[in-house]
Amino acid sequence: MVEIPDVMRAAVLFGPDDLRVVDKPVPRPAHNEVLVRVAMCGACGTDVAIQSSPFPGQPPYGSFTPGHEWTGTVVGRGECVDEIDIGQRVAIHVHHGCGRCRNCLNGAYTACENYGESDKGHRATGFTCDGGFAEYVVHNVSCVYPLPDNLSWEESVLVSTAGTSVHGLDRAGGLIAGDTVVVIGPGPIGIMTAQTVRALGATSVIVVGTRQERLDLAAALGATDVVNSSTDDPVEEVRRLTGGRGADMVIESSGDPATPNQGLQMLRRGGKLLILAFYKDPVSFNLGFANREEISIITSRGEGRQAVGRALNLAAAGLITGERLVTHRFPLEEIQAGFDMLRSRQGKPMKVVFIP
Repeated sequence: MVEIPDVMRAAVLFGPDDLRVVDKPVPRPAHNEVLVRVAMCGACGTDVAIQSSPFPGQPPYGSFTPGHEWTGTVVGRGECVDEIDIGQRVAIHVHHGCGRCRNCLNGAYTACENYGESDKGHRATGFTCDGGFAEYVVHNVSCVYPLPDNLSWEESVLVSTAGTSVHGLDRAGGLIAGDTVVVIGPGPIGIMTAQTVRALGATSVIVVGTRQERLDLAAALGATDVVNSSTDDPVEEVRRLTGGRGADMVIESSGDPATPNQGLQMLRRGGKLLILAFYKDPVSFNLGFANREEISIITSRGEGRQAVGRALNLAAAGLITGERLVTHRFPLEEIQAGFDMLRSRQGKPMKVVFIP
């Protein structure tokens, strides 16, 4: 039997950019939840954003613990949970839909119509309820996946990121073996996406970005070509690399407001533009051009339809990897220093993780 304390250390958001590690009661799992001892929690650009501007459904300042890229070991179970054992290492996906709206009943729980309404059963760890910047966290049993023995904690943290790619490709109708795919933005999502499309049969994968060290990593992990858009015109380079035809699909993961329109210009007639990024402000692009060229524009959020489980299978088979993307590790008590690094980009962080 695992001994569970009454109090834990957890990061709590007390106000804009005011994240402090404090004592907090250890949560107890409801009848359909598991209690997980957090091994590691990653930070991404969204975690930076919600500290300065709360997201819809975010709990009030002074109570809320962020963190949605976490992994750990199950140490407690609700009374009706028998799908997973105590001591099992797990990966997770973020969203648990209400299970009652039309979208959830169709499997689209990341688009739950009752988003943020906990009384109707919706939960999004680290967004609408407490997340993984803590020693312990509870999660619905439907949102956890047994972690194979050959995968590290670092792989588990990044596999939820890869799930975003898999879900986006689902929404785009997949890709055809032999396709040419452009990925804009060689951050964690972009590099995991580049690996995923290669694993699924894309034979030409072009990664576009501004930071050469990230482009080099993308190339080392399977991108067939990289384009540094700070020195070369990315549209012209993609056109050159595709013999003037354009790519079959462009996946935008950078969040730069200029890149969706660039993506349109990179596509072949009848191609697909898949948007995985979030944007702070409205984005302008040439919708008339997209219509004339019969380009499909698809948006995607999160890791729906059990996409993390499929990404986990790809990682276990050695077809994608996230471990090399983890560049910095901080103890939970130094969480503010980790976020300062992310904001300043000093030390060239790719994926920063916090260890309770």
